[in-house]
Amino acid sequence: MLLILHPDTQPGDADYKTTLAHLEALPGITVREHRVQGEQQQLIEIYLLGDTLSLSSEDIEALPAVERVIRISEDYRILGRHKDQQRRTGFQYQGLTFDQHSLHVFAGLCAVDTPKHVEEMMRALKDQGLECTRMGAYKPRTNPYAFQGHGADCLPWVFELAGKYGIKVIAMEVTREAHVEEIDNALEKAGRPCGVILQIGTRNTQNFELLKAIGRQQTYPALLKRGFGITLNESLNAAEYLASEGNENVIFCLRGMKSDFGAPHRNLVDFAQVPTVRRLTRMPVCIDPSHSVGSRERAPDGVLELVHATAQGVASGANMILVDFHPNPKTALVDGPQAMLMSELEPFLKDVEIARDAYLRRCELWK
Repeated sequence: MLLILHPDTQPGDADYKTTLAHLEALPGITVREHRVQGEQQQLIEIYLLGDTLSLSSEDIEALPAVERVIRISEDYRILGRHKDQQRRTGFQYQGLTFDQHSLHVFAGLCAVDTPKHVEEMMRALKDQGLECTRMGAYKPRTNPYAFQGHGADCLPWVFELAGKYGIKVIAMEVTREAHVEEIDNALEKAGRPCGVILQIGTRNTQNFELLKAIGRQQTYPALLKRGFGITLNESLNAAEYLASEGNENVIFCLRGMKSDFGAPHRNLVDFAQVPTVRRLTRMPVCIDPSHSVGSRERAPDGVLELVHATAQGVASGANMILVDFHPNPKTALVDGPQAMLMSELEPFLKDVEIARDAYLRRCELWK
């Protein structure tokens, strides 16, 4: 059972103390408090764990600090919607809103290679009015001899360039807890010119110790990619690991499933589940067309297949797009064949705008 307290309720308030005393006296019930810091106010949620079926929702809702009561399922206790459309979705970070109503494009380099290419990318983003990007410093690879990323060595100049070109948020994959410390230290030394969303790759979706570590820190939001060979339910429970440790600022990313049924695409595109994830959880939903399609092949209509895939996800309500661009894909150290060209950035964004408009018009139709 989940209790939503009245907005701006403080632990020292008399109503709070009365409510908590009553809850802690309930037999066989464990009380767990969860604080949600919004942009303008703090909310306190209280979870009652144990045999809650015998409790009366009306009696609990009558307690002085309680605004409303939600009966929750076992899965996704914190991140789940639990059929309550009033629950807050998403979060604010670096002055930007990430929720199930927003849309952000994170175009950038799958793997950071040279300062020149990073600067060209960020300059192009600024010219298009974008404030977010993806920049891979740590790159887990299937082949142990392949380029693994520049790691901490590139962080100072990546963050410096982000500040120069007004980039507010960078999505950056981490593979172990030490990477979070390296990012934090580099941002601090640079004067924190931008923020970072910690990306958890598909290979680490069920790396539970990494999930717990990123969940324990609440400085940086997390972006969790769906595991490429596990069920959607298993991946959503992985996201719940983050929230259960304290960090509920989580974005869920669909990036395609590992299956020969998706061939000739790199993975079987799973963007039809964008509305499903939004229905089951309060997380913003990201799509990764680059790693789903994995090529620059064009359809007979002249449109890149990954652009078609992007439109399908956006028209279904996606809230974030993670997409590869590169000033010179032929020299890219990672995933060059799927990276879009700089000249394609403007038409790509216009295509996204068309798909987003279609989504909003579809929503109006079904109201």
